[in-house]
Formats: sequence, structure tokens, C-alpha cells
Amino acid sequence: MSGHRSSGASSERGRGHRWKVLGVGFAANASFSAAFSGIPTTAVFIRSGYHVDNHALGLLFGMLGLGIAVSELPWGVLTDRWGDRRVLLLGLGLTAAALAAMAVFVSPKGAYVPGVPMLAAGLLLVGLLGGSVNGSSGRAVMAWFREGERGLAMSIRQTAVPAGGGIGALVLPALAAWHGFACVYGVLAVLCAVTAGFAWRWLHEPPAVEGAARATHATREEARTAPPVSPLRDIRIWRTALGMGVLCVPQLSVVTFATVFLHDFGRAGLLTISITMAAVQTGAAIMRVWSGHWTDRHGNRRAYMRACSLITALLFAPLAVLTAGVGASHAAMAIVFAAMIVLGGVSASAWHGVAYTELATLAGTSRAGTALAIGNTCVFMTMFLTPLAIPLVLSVGSWPLVWAAGSLCALLALPVFPRAAVSRGVKPAQA
Repeated sequence: MSGHRSSGASSERGRGHRWKVLGVGFAANASFSAAFSGIPTTAVFIRSGYHVDNHALGLLFGMLGLGIAVSELPWGVLTDRWGDRRVLLLGLGLTAAALAAMAVFVSPKGAYVPGVPMLAAGLLLVGLLGGSVNGSSGRAVMAWFREGERGLAMSIRQTAVPAGGGIGALVLPALAAWHGFACVYGVLAVLCAVTAGFAWRWLHEPPAVEGAARATHATREEARTAPPVSPLRDIRIWRTALGMGVLCVPQLSVVTFATVFLHDFGRAGLLTISITMAAVQTGAAIMRVWSGHWTDRHGNRRAYMRACSLITALLFAPLAVLTAGVGASHAAMAIVFAAMIVLGGVSASAWHGVAYTELATLAGTSRAGTALAIGNTCVFMTMFLTPLAIPLVLSVGSWPLVWAAGSLCALLALPVFPRAAVSRGVKPAQA
């Protein structure tokens, strides 16, 4: 905020404006999540509309994750240098333009069916540009909220991912079925453009008075707790990020191929599939908010992350066993499969806000963009690899092996996460 404003005005804005900043971060993540989590829910229609098989589906969905993974670290470093406002506006605007171009040039129309290379390139570009929203929105939250309340704030921000995915799961399959993919990409472009407008209006640096107080507090806190090394050389940040990446395998198995599983194996209809995927995202959103508040109060972020690993492993294992036991073509089991997908998907998605808060806390506010980018690089590299691997696993061992692999990966994340005994949790801030 400009220096000529009164201290009273600055203070007032500092008390209330942070929630608008959080709202912008939420909207930015939700609008992009509607794309990278919502487009995979149209898998059945992509297969028919673009004339592709499951292997091509894996490649296409992987392109989104690859684009985000490759761009996260550059966007994060750029955010620490340029500031969150400039990076977020640039990224949202370019993402909206890329999606609009896909609506015009990469959508099946009549006899025209774009090839797999064109669609893959379009999705890769969307991932490259959309990766900007993650680190920039997270850094903005870290700047506006104090320690002891950042876990809740970051979890609310991360709730936008399943919220956006839930909206995509409910809306995009219907749009694809009734209006085609030009409408799908066009709606996503509008969401990103509208969010850019909100960011232009509300996303600013903390006001001078409160900002100075926060900076002083942050300096003292980071002098006591933050490592003297770059986030790129901090083993704790890399362990946390790698654990996040491994734990994303079961989550992304659900996000990318649960619709295909329910349709092909469970014989579920469009309504059941849409409700199931929306329930996964809604449940994950609720758990992320609760977990942020709970870990702020108890200072046990690392213990919570490790618990999520174990619980996810225990939920995916019976899904693998049941799938192997009943065989294919059991339409009556569709509801059971859907319920197990919801439970496993929620558990595999409930830890994100807590993990990102831990990363940002380890790095300190001034280097949060880079630390969050490291985490996102690992997460979205998993998003690239998982859809590519699942069709190969299906060709070898069918669906039981897919869910067994998800259970194993969740279990492997347990020793990768730093131990809870050295958790960096703090007491909650006073209201």
C-alpha cells in the first residue's frame, strides 16, 4: 500500500483485507484445479470424442502434470523475486488464453478430430502456465497471516484444489456429453479470466504499518527457526516434498482413473460417477480445513502427515482385495466400489494444506515461493507419471494391482516424511 495512506486506514485494511487475499488464492487454485482435476473426469468422453484408448488417456492426463511439474520451480523462484501479485496475474491471464485457444483449435467439431499430439501439446501448455498459481498464491497467504494461523489459512487455500476438482467433476462431464469440448475449455478459460480480475482488484502486499510489524515478527521467528541454507539444499524440505509426491500416487489414481474404473469395471452410470468424484473432492476439502485448524492447535503437522500415509494404505488394500475377489461385470457392486473410492480418495487428499504449511514454515516467508515450488514439483511429477503407469499396470494385472500399488506407495511415504519428534508446529495465535 502507498505510504501516503493513513496508518488507521492501513491498519484497518490489514485486519480485514487478508481474507480477501485468501479468497483470491482460493479462487486461483480452484479455477486451475477445475482444469487439471476436472478434465480427467471427462475421460470416457475423451476416449469417444478424440478416438483414443486408455494408453493415450494416460499420456494426455500426464501432460498436464508434466507441464506443472516442469514449471513449478521457475515460477516459484520468479515469485520470490517479482512478488505474488505480478506472477499470479501473468499466470492466470496466460492460462485463460491457452484454454480459449484449445476451445477454438483443439476441440472435435463434426468430422474434425484433433490428433493426440495436438491435444497433448495443448494440455502441456495449460500445465506450464497454470503452475504459476500454486507458489504465488501460497506466498501471498504466508505474507498476510501469522504463525499459529497459517495452517488453517493454507489449508483453506488448498481446499480450493478439491473444491475446484469437485466443480469440474460435476459440471465438465455433462458439458462434454451435451455441448462438446469447446464448451469445456471455454468455461475453464472464463473461470481463470474472472479470477484474474479479482486478483487485480484485491491482491496486494500487506499494508505498511502492519506489514512492518509482520516483517519484524517474521524476521525474529525466522532467525530462530529457519535454516541458514537455501530451500534447495534443505534435506527436511526435500524429504517432505518427496513424501508428498509418493503419497500423491493413490490420490492421483483416484483423480485420473477412478471414473474409468467405475464405468468399465463397476458398470456405474454417469450420475453415480459424477457424484462419487464430487464426494471425493468435497470430503477432501472438508478434511483439509479441519486438519489445518487441528494441527495449528496441536503443533503436530508431521505426525498428521504420517498418519494420513498409514490410513490411506489401510483403505486402499481392501479395495484391491475386493476388486480381485468379485471379478468384472458386477453392476450391483457399483455403490460399494464408489464408497471405497470416496473413503480412499479423501484420505489420500486430506494432508495437502498441512504439508504445504510445513514446507513454507521450514523455508521462511521470504523463501516460501521456492519451497512450495519444490513440493509442487514432486506432486505434479507424480501427476505426470501416475496416469502413464496405470494403463501399463492394467495390462499386466488389471484393477486389483492398481489399487494395491496405491496402498504400497502410501505406506512408502511413511518413512520418507520427517519424524514428528522434530515437528515445527507452534501454538495457535490468539484470536
